[in-house]
Amino acid sequence: MKEALFYEKLEDGKVHCLLCPQDCTIAGGKRGFCQVRRNVDGVLYSEIYNRVMAKGMDPIEKKPLYHFHPGAMIYSLGTRGCNQRCDFCQNWHMLQPDASTGEMTAQEAVDDALARKSIGIAYTYNEPTIWYEFVLECSRLARESGLVNVLVTNGSVNPEPFAQLAPFIDAMNIDVKSMDPEFYRRICKSKLEPVLATCRAAKAVGIHVEITNLVIPTLNDSDELISKLVDFVAGLGLEVPLHFSAYFPSYKMTIEPTPLSSLLRASEIAREKLHYVYLGNVATSDGSNTQCPQCGNPLIKRRGYGTTVTGIDGGKCGKCGRKADVVL
Repeated sequence: MKEALFYEKLEDGKVHCLLCPQDCTIAGGKRGFCQVRRNVDGVLYSEIYNRVMAKGMDPIEKKPLYHFHPGAMIYSLGTRGCNQRCDFCQNWHMLQPDASTGEMTAQEAVDDALARKSIGIAYTYNEPTIWYEFVLECSRLARESGLVNVLVTNGSVNPEPFAQLAPFIDAMNIDVKSMDPEFYRRICKSKLEPVLATCRAAKAVGIHVEITNLVIPTLNDSDELISKLVDFVAGLGLEVPLHFSAYFPSYKMTIEPTPLSSLLRASEIAREKLHYVYLGNVATSDGSNTQCPQCGNPLIKRRGYGTTVTGIDGGKCGKCGRKADVVL
């Protein structure tokens, strides 16, 4: 364990965690909502510092990041715990307090990434911001070693912790699960506005940002909510990639899977404004390739996680010369 960052001590041995919008006040011997930060004798500790549940090399497209080093492999790490409780969670087994983890230091993670010829480290699988102390240390070491750092996150983190971590982060995929605050409250046991604030803050400091939305029938798939999401992403930048992903029943949710028609409709709405819209978790011939928004020239072709950069020359479209909006 390691003493946590971002908390204050209260009377009667309680502590107030300041890391995320759950805003937990934690009594002695208890854990916060995330189930990984525990009050021990009036001191808040991270139980997951130097603890890893999953590690391995993944295609960068799996995060998904389609405009950040396309075709590259990235060393990926995750641990246990989350600061949301989504009824549709696909990694719910990683939320349990007794989920098995193994020890790994930040330096060992960096050394392993370098040995595997990775472009960097992705903090993923569970919610990386609650792994804050480890991620901050590891991302600093990774940057010093010439590696990039990627966060795959729900975006639910307070502004000050994010501001201290942001200088070491190169790219983020942020889940915006709905533009309905009630959806967040009821389905995710969380809040919408802090997620949107994280998206804005990341874009403002120059982090490469891509947005993912899991389209769930009857809950967040209306034209109105999709349009609100598209307007929000457009406000970040017309070049910000938006990924619509198909939902499948998992954990506590038994709603039928997302029909292809819903994803195609969401894509149709988004492409009226955004330059880059992608479909995930579904087989379609027009859901994963990248085209130049000016001339339609194929820039990147994808089949599954197989990726070929075909139409980019010197960071520009090889046909019309427009900036490619891709980090190579």
